[in-house]
Amino acid sequence: MYSMKEVCRQTGMTYENLKFYCNQGLIPNVKRNASNYRVFDDRDVAWIKSLKCLKNCGMSIQEMKDYIDLCMQGQSSIPERKILLDRKREELLVKMGELQASIDYIDHKQSFYDDVLSGKTEYRSNLLPPNDKE
Repeated sequence: MYSMKEVCRQTGMTYENLKFYCNQGLIPNVKRNASNYRVFDDRDVAWIKSLKCLKNCGMSIQEMKDYIDLCMQGQSSIPERKILLDRKREELLVKMGELQASIDYIDHKQSFYDDVLSGKTEYRSNLLPPNDKE
């Protein structure tokens, strides 16, 4: 069994977040030791790592609760879970495209600035009148 601090070290989650997740019911069947402190087993740690991933996927607390409710229903809810995860995946693909477009913009600007600094390209700006150089 692991203490909250040990689980935080294993998962990279802050103590406050882990406590919040416990209080929100995101970690079902939390066990307590003789001193009434929360303790976790390997399955709990694996689930907490999954929660962290779901959060990184952009799931809200409510979406995570909905997902947990489905998981607690067992195998019969797998089709519904797949639908929920497919929706998240599509959202992530859109975000990934937006991030790639941002990276492409930065790469383009860096290349333009390099060309200006090397004298290869004349400086131009969408913010300044054409004959202003600064």
